[in-house]
Amino acid sequence: MEKQLLKPTLDYVFKRIFGYTGNEEITEGLLSAILQDNITNVELDKNPILERDLLDDKLGILDIRSRINNNTNINIEIQVVNKFDIEKRILYYWSKLYSKSLNKGEKYKDLEKTVVILFTDYELESLKGIEKYATKWNLREEEYTKIILTNVLEIYIIELPKARNNKKNTELDKWVEFIINPEKVDSMKEENKALRKAKEVLEEISQDEHEQYLADLREKYILDKNSIEYGAREEGAKEKTTEIAKKMKEDKIDINIISKYTGLTKEEIKNL
Repeated sequence: MEKQLLKPTLDYVFKRIFGYTGNEEITEGLLSAILQDNITNVELDKNPILERDLLDDKLGILDIRSRINNNTNINIEIQVVNKFDIEKRILYYWSKLYSKSLNKGEKYKDLEKTVVILFTDYELESLKGIEKYATKWNLREEEYTKIILTNVLEIYIIELPKARNNKKNTELDKWVEFIINPEKVDSMKEENKALRKAKEVLEEISQDEHEQYLADLREKYILDKNSIEYGAREEGAKEKTTEIAKKMKEDKIDINIISKYTGLTKEEIKNL
């Protein structure tokens, strides 16, 4: 019996497809669709994914690092859960990768172009006013918006939920469709060679029991961690509400009004 396909939106699976040494053709296809540029070669970070990495939530632990055309550094990451600080995080990723491109003794002119690509399985609050799902960010002058200060910084944000209703059958649309709904890509009929190979890799690892175990391990870790964080936020919100209720009670505000605006029961308020 054929096993269900693993989800490319899971960071472990995403990296296994696009960041695994030997899959450079796949990575090149995805990057070409995003950057809209000719890519002559792709070098992938050869560090393997270790089991302990799947139980570690350090910044960018499962990001993909590559170098293209011998002069541009790329960082690719996918985020499923909204951490509400992603804009700062991607700038941090960029700065770390950018600074590493300068070796000891080299001059600032030797710093290489650095690109951060972020996929999110949620919509960013700061981008609510933008309908398109893929946005590109540079350093631009406030009034003369067509003038870019330098081309060494580029940030691409791809919001997957927006793509569901905003596709135009571009090459990027096809890759995004694969990431969201890989079942819809027919590896036997797909003309895009890189995309066809991506589907084949996904099918292969989805049938591998060890790969399934690692994907399950990572997914369970993410779910458990998010559950703990959610519980902590709920507890913090309850403490804040209780503190407000206490102050209202001290000001001798009617208990019915306190209950109405805090959501606490009359019994809870009486016990404060």
